[in-house]
Amino acid sequence: MSTARTWAVALTGVDGHMVEVEADLSSQTPGFQIIGLPDKALGEAAQRVRNACVNAGLEFPRRHLTVNLSPANLPKAGSGFDLSIAVATLATTGALRRESVRSTVHVGELGLDGRLRPVPGVLPAVYAAARAGFTRVIVPYANAAEARLVPGVEVHAAASLAEVAVAHGADIEVPDTDPVQTAALTAPVDEMLDLGDVIGQDEAVDALITAAAGGHHMMLSGPPGAGKTMLARRLPGILPPLTEGEALEVAAIRSLAGEAVTRLDSLPPFEAPHHTASAAALVGGGSRSPRPGAIVRAHRGVLFLDETPEFQRAALDALRQPLESGRIEITRTGFATAFPARFQLILAMNPCPCGNYGVRGAECMCPPMTIRRYAGRLSGPLRDRVDIDLQVARVAAARATSDERSGVSTADARERVTLARAVAAERWRGTPWRLNAEVPGERLRQGPLRLPSSVRGPLDRALERGGVTLRAYDRVLRIAWTLSDLAGLSSPGGDQLGHALFLKKGLLP
Repeated sequence: MSTARTWAVALTGVDGHMVEVEADLSSQTPGFQIIGLPDKALGEAAQRVRNACVNAGLEFPRRHLTVNLSPANLPKAGSGFDLSIAVATLATTGALRRESVRSTVHVGELGLDGRLRPVPGVLPAVYAAARAGFTRVIVPYANAAEARLVPGVEVHAAASLAEVAVAHGADIEVPDTDPVQTAALTAPVDEMLDLGDVIGQDEAVDALITAAAGGHHMMLSGPPGAGKTMLARRLPGILPPLTEGEALEVAAIRSLAGEAVTRLDSLPPFEAPHHTASAAALVGGGSRSPRPGAIVRAHRGVLFLDETPEFQRAALDALRQPLESGRIEITRTGFATAFPARFQLILAMNPCPCGNYGVRGAECMCPPMTIRRYAGRLSGPLRDRVDIDLQVARVAAARATSDERSGVSTADARERVTLARAVAAERWRGTPWRLNAEVPGERLRQGPLRLPSSVRGPLDRALERGGVTLRAYDRVLRIAWTLSDLAGLSSPGGDQLGHALFLKKGLLP
C-alpha cells in the first residue's frame, strides 16, 4: 500500500477545520503535486518538504507523489501544512508507522535544513483538534507553550523533522539541533491602573462605572489635558476578569495576530490604535489568510479611539456593523471569514481642532465652519450607537496640585460592576443576553419590563419632539436599567431615567 494519511488544521478566522492530508505514490513520471485548493505559500511546500527530508537524513520517494488536502473545496493557506505533508509523504514508503501518523495532528513550517519553524494560529488550531476528538498534536518547539494551554491534548514539541520521524518509529539518528525560536513579539503585560489616581472627575468616574456595569459604549469630549485617556485606560481594570473560555478566545486571537502566547490572561484586552490607522488596520484583512485587526484584538475588552475625528471616515464607519452584531465579516473572492468582535468602544475627542473651544480662560482660533466640520467627522449613525456621551472639563489647578484622589478605587469599582452585572444576568437568564447594552429595545419598551408612563414621561416627550431617535430612546432605557442595578433597585425610577438622559444627550430632561 503506497497511501498514507495524517491530519492538519485549516484556519478560517479563529475557527479551525480539520484537514486530512493524503499522500499517494504512483508509477508516473517522478514529480510532486499538491491539490485541494492550496494558496501560493502552500504550493511552495513541495520544495521545502523535499529539501527538509533529504537534509534530515530521510529518504524522499523517487516516484510521482500526489498530496491531497481534504475537503478539497475548503481553501487552505499558509506554511503550517509543511509538517503534515512531510510526515504523510514519508509514511507512504513505510519509513513511519502509518497508525501513529494517522492518529496525530501535525502543525508547523519546515526549513530547508529540516528544522521546524513556528507558525501563527497554533492555539486555535490545537483547540480545533481537541474539539474534533484528537488527543495528540505535534507542533514546533517555539509554539509549545501556547499549544499546551488547551486542556486534554498531549502536545509534543519538536525542533526538527528528524525528531518527528523518530517519534513515529523512524530508525535514524536525530542531529543535535538548536530549536528555532519564535520571531513573534510577546505582547506587553498590561499594567493595572488604579481608578483612585483620577483627580477631580467624580462625574466621569461614575459614568465609567456605569459603562462597565452595562457594557455601554462611551464618548468622552473635552479639551486636551482633561483626563480622557487616563479614564479610558482604567476601564479594563474595573471590568470583571475574563473566564477561562473568554481568556482562551482572546489568546487565540493574539496567536492569529502573530503574538507569542505563553499564558491565559484574565485582564480584558485594551486596544488603542493610532488615528492614522486605516479601515483595514481596524477591521483586519489579507488575500487568503486574513489577520485580525484592532477591532478583533479588542474582543472581550476595550477599543479606545483617541482623537476620534482624526480617523478616516471609512475607518470609523467600519465600526458600525460590529457594534451591532458583535462580529466582523471579511469577504474576499472565493471565501468569507468571520471574526468575533464584541468589545466596549470608548471614543475621545476635543471640542475643536485646537482644543480650546468653550474652555474657560482659553482662546479658540478655529472658524465656526471648521468647528462644525470637525464635529461632523463622526457620522450620525456612529454617534447614535454610543450610549454615554459625557463632557469632561479640565481640573482646576488648586485641585490638581492637592493630595486629593478619587474616592473610588479600581477594586471597589470592579466589585460594584460585578454585582450589577450579576443582577442583570439573573434578569436575562434564559435569554441570549447577559448585559443591559445587549438587550433589544422592544424588550424594554414592551411587555412586563415597560416602565410606567409617569417614569417615561420626559423620555417620551424627547422622542415626540425629535430630541432623541428611537435607537437613542432604547439606549437611554438600557442605561437607566444599569443605573438601577448599580443602585440596588428592582427597576428604574425617575432619577435613574433623568440621569440616563443626561449621560446619553448631555442634557437634563
